[in-house]
Amino acid sequence: MSSESSFDIVSKVDLQELNNAIVQAEKEIENRFDFKGSKSSIKLEKEELVVASDDEYKLKSVIDILQTKMIKRGVPIKNMDFGKIEAATLGTVRQRIKLKQGIGQDDAKKINVLIRDSKLKVKSQIQGDQLRVTGKSRDDLQAVISLLRGANLELELQFTNYR
Repeated sequence: MSSESSFDIVSKVDLQELNNAIVQAEKEIENRFDFKGSKSSIKLEKEELVVASDDEYKLKSVIDILQTKMIKRGVPIKNMDFGKIEAATLGTVRQRIKLKQGIGQDDAKKINVLIRDSKLKVKSQIQGDQLRVTGKSRDDLQAVISLLRGANLELELQFTNYR
């Protein structure tokens, strides 16, 4: 047994679960009375969602339905970066939503500062789009996880490779 324990902090969107949430949302939109005859759609294009509908009100409703389905499937909605609503063809509107994959450098630095300021006996280092936290005490690692869960960050964090 090694004397150092560690875990990784990542921020990923499971694209398969997201796809399942999109299918469920489309089925609900198809069956809802207030969307009869509407040109509402949700498409996944690489790392971006394109949501289209007849007007802004219906667009907001489609996004709300999608977010509800995402929450039920465990897909983080904090990792959605909403673009501005733009006019599309035939009098419809659309909105592009970028999906944040990985932890950006700025967010990684904020997380590093949070961990350092907690005065726990752990080390954290940035490794590309994730962070590795190591320490001798597993209790300290658990304290870091609970600290980060309680922190109000702009993205959803997952904790992997706990050893």
